[in-house]
Amino acid sequence: MTLWQRWVQRPQSSWFRKALFQVHLWVGIGIGIYVLTISISGSAIIYRRSWRKRVVVIESGRRMTLEDLTQRAQRDYPTYEVDNIREARTPDEPDDVVLERAHKRIERLFDPYTGADLGNPYSVTERIVGWLVDLHDNLLAGQTGRLVNGIGSCFVTALSLTGALIWWPGIKNWRRSTTIQWKANFPRLNWDLHSAIGFWCSFFVLAWGISGIYFCFPAIFNRFFGTSFLFWIGQLHIGRFDWFTEALWTMLGLVPAVLACTGALMWWNRVLRKKLRRSRTA
Repeated sequence: MTLWQRWVQRPQSSWFRKALFQVHLWVGIGIGIYVLTISISGSAIIYRRSWRKRVVVIESGRRMTLEDLTQRAQRDYPTYEVDNIREARTPDEPDDVVLERAHKRIERLFDPYTGADLGNPYSVTERIVGWLVDLHDNLLAGQTGRLVNGIGSCFVTALSLTGALIWWPGIKNWRRSTTIQWKANFPRLNWDLHSAIGFWCSFFVLAWGISGIYFCFPAIFNRFFGTSFLFWIGQLHIGRFDWFTEALWTMLGLVPAVLACTGALMWWNRVLRKKLRRSRTA
């Protein structure tokens, strides 16, 4: 058989597939925790816009000047200095006051008519979501985390491409690899889940990997691609088209986590458990 005929009919015997399998296996093991973290955090922040807290004030007379509001904030927080005041855009919104002490910064909302302290501008849910956004975008490590995230996105793209190639089971068996045998034993069921979910969701995983690289290294893409392509690759990452795609992306966002878990279980069943049995026997 030629190399192509072997790939079409019996790809398992091809050295090329075996090499790709090793790349897919060890890259997956190396970044499994990273994929799990990015997948869960990304799925959790899809609806972050709908969780924003809105505080409304009642218009009552003349708005306080910036000097008056500064004095009021200083009186309420005497150990802090007012660093910045963001005035509201509409009459029924409060002003946002940023105060600083040493290396600590706080934000408070103030009624621009009465000077009353209205509390933290961010709810507990918003602060949790903000933490998840920072985890997803920067791995809680600023620019260093963004760089690591970009490298991780490169590995996710490599996993998607190698996974798509090694998925091919041969011309006679390809249909079986697109379905899940729910009544099979656990190792077979786990294999079917990894194979079938990887096949049906390969486009999304590849799109997330490429768009993740773009968000971390935009200069590379800006040099070679137009604004239209960059807009759509960004939209594909977050799925912010309408309510349906947001709901769909929330569920699909967990696919990489499922693939990471099923892949780890496959490694355990095929490699680690056998080695453990041999060591016990010895």
